Amino acid sequence: MCRLKCTTLRLASLLQFILFLMFTINLTASEEIISSTADHTKFEALQQVFSTGPEVTKACLECHTEAARQIHKTKHWNWKFTHPDTGEALGKQTIVNNFCGAIETNYARCTSCHVGYGWKDNSFDFSSETSVDCLVCHDTTGTYKKFPTGAGHPPYVDKPFPPNSKKTWKAPDLAHVAQQVGKTSRKTCGACHFYGGGGDGVKHGDLDSSMTNPNQSLDVHMGTDGLGFVCSTCHQKDGHDVSGSRYTTQAKDTQGIDVPGRGDNIRSTCESCHDLKPHPVTVNNKLNDHTNKVACTSCHIPTYARGGKPTKTWWDWSTAGRMTSDGKHIKTKDAQGYVNYVTKKGSFEWGENLIPEYAWYSGNIRYKQLDERIDPGNIVAINTFEGSYDDPNARIWPFKVMRGKQPYDKGNSTLVTTHLFGKDSDAYWKSFDWNRAIKVAMEASNAGYSGEYGFIETTYHWPLAHMVAPKEEALGCEACHAKNGRLSKLTGFYMPARDSYYWVDLIGWLAVLGTLGGISIHGLGRLFSKAKRR
Repeated sequence: MCRLKCTTLRLASLLQFILFLMFTINLTASEEIISSTADHTKFEALQQVFSTGPEVTKACLECHTEAARQIHKTKHWNWKFTHPDTGEALGKQTIVNNFCGAIETNYARCTSCHVGYGWKDNSFDFSSETSVDCLVCHDTTGTYKKFPTGAGHPPYVDKPFPPNSKKTWKAPDLAHVAQQVGKTSRKTCGACHFYGGGGDGVKHGDLDSSMTNPNQSLDVHMGTDGLGFVCSTCHQKDGHDVSGSRYTTQAKDTQGIDVPGRGDNIRSTCESCHDLKPHPVTVNNKLNDHTNKVACTSCHIPTYARGGKPTKTWWDWSTAGRMTSDGKHIKTKDAQGYVNYVTKKGSFEWGENLIPEYAWYSGNIRYKQLDERIDPGNIVAINTFEGSYDDPNARIWPFKVMRGKQPYDKGNSTLVTTHLFGKDSDAYWKSFDWNRAIKVAMEASNAGYSGEYGFIETTYHWPLAHMVAPKEEALGCEACHAKNGRLSKLTGFYMPARDSYYWVDLIGWLAVLGTLGGISIHGLGRLFSKAKRR
């Protein structure tokens, strides 16, 4: 009887536990459902078969009436930006880089990362609301991808890419994706920003696919085993206009902590959360003395491209055109399996766990324009900026510096753009007719071309702001305060342990010797007085 009673009690307890679990699961599910103000699976406008992306946008706009017009005012849409201080026209439509040059005549390939549909040439209608792509930022299914050469469209039928390859790009179920939309994520932002320059990690150095689900060691803010920040945690948006831009990187935040009603409503700087004196005084107040001259990222990004994905550091277009003896294109890879030569693109170099290069930076990055004369006899800096120790607005910043060789107008001593993709481009590259490829692109850009080209070496600076390491991995004093430390190339100021001045050193050593002498005399005096007392 006792055993039966005990067994009954155990069964009752187990049943209660099962009911508790069921209740908890149901409660959690209910909480997930009601955490949003809308369940898109119930919207009648989304319960249909969509043939194209613009059809989905049209349905979205039935409720989100102002969203497209908000997007139209942003850099994500126009790829243009006028610097508020210099009046300089910036953006992907106006500046040249040392990766693929510029988007002119290369639209359908470049605009596969545009937040719109159909930008295949310069006749694109920027006022079209249905051309805005809502899904690329708000997809939560992971099945929505823009086709690499689709001018912003996803594949609407299954397609192989590269052509004639076994890799197939699946056509997404547009209705399913539309019914599952949600907040932006590291994955949706990274779909473009992690793959800039034509591949994973190619361009920035501190942004690659390893940042989709990083650990704390890779990025202390975005680590999924820690704070779990997503991009919009810092890059906040007002009316779809996302804060933070490499065209106006804030060299020195003087506002400090940003809260509603106080500050500039920009939380894409370290100081907007950590304030102007971030280090505890009880630990080492000397660190806070550095914040007026050293950017936070200079100490807290010890290396970049450290998530297991290398970044491209060199691109030499002048070597393009090599072929096999039977006239076939060449493609080779390095020991790690990364492409280091392609007939149509030239030579590449890659790097991981790289030490940044440092420079004084006070803001206002300038970019070489197509009509701006250059000096072919020297390495040409495509972007430049000002800053020095004496500049109160400058700080020491870490950069990835991209280097390479690219074509230029030998007759006019100016930069050029090149027709690399699209109509007739294959014909130019079969014979590597650089003149024709440059002429087509320059005419489209309304820029003059002398008809004579050459190759120049260039640099392009990318400010580093991601892959922030935990404080335990921040740089120590000796990383910079040393003869051959990280800041050995920065001049114009005195740095202890790195620099030496004869009179300063002499006075210092005399002070040391004087101190030792005083201590010795004092010690001897005590010994003699003690002996005398005895």
